[in-house]
Amino acid sequence: MKVVVNLKAYPCDSVEVATAARDVSEESGVPIAVAPQAALLERVAETGVETWAQHVSAVEHGSHTGSTLAEAAAEAGATGTMLNHSERRLKLADIDAALAAAERVGLETCVCANNPEQIGAVAGLGPDAVAVEPPELIGTGTPVSKADPDIVTDAVEAAEEADDSVAVYCGAGISTGEDLTAAQDLGAEGVLLASGVAKADDPKAALEDLVAPL
Repeated sequence: MKVVVNLKAYPCDSVEVATAARDVSEESGVPIAVAPQAALLERVAETGVETWAQHVSAVEHGSHTGSTLAEAAAEAGATGTMLNHSERRLKLADIDAALAAAERVGLETCVCANNPEQIGAVAGLGPDAVAVEPPELIGTGTPVSKADPDIVTDAVEAAEEADDSVAVYCGAGISTGEDLTAAQDLGAEGVLLASGVAKADDPKAALEDLVAPL
């Protein structure tokens, strides 16, 4: 199981979280990636943790003010990127172009989607992974694996039908080790979470609890 921690724009210490994630990953053997704000990519990458961009834009070098260039993210130390998070929605054509941008520089990719139907559509574009995240559960502490486990199993089936090489991650409401193993039992190969770690008083303890069952 892979763990991707999205720090969003929360007022947390990104370097502290990254250091905790690095240590827990090394101690447990569980791969943990941290996705900070673009301006903090280099500082997070310097901790040695696997570092992801929260987004890369569907552009190449040129007149694209305000864009997050894939090349810049990679140069700052990112090795992966999320795309199409529910807070940063893209059209299907833009997802395809952003995937091409990430591929140019060798970034691992995970495309988020709301439901199994969307999972099937984005899996067909050939990302490394897709993450099913019903937006109504994001930040609630109620994981989709409990609220509606069929969404996860149906997403796994949809991804397999589109491209069986694409891994499926489970997002929205993930915060505990029980949530992680529930997602694994439903066929997910990773989890995507944010507030459960970024808002924790002790991020390392939160991560240790998360990976303990593995």
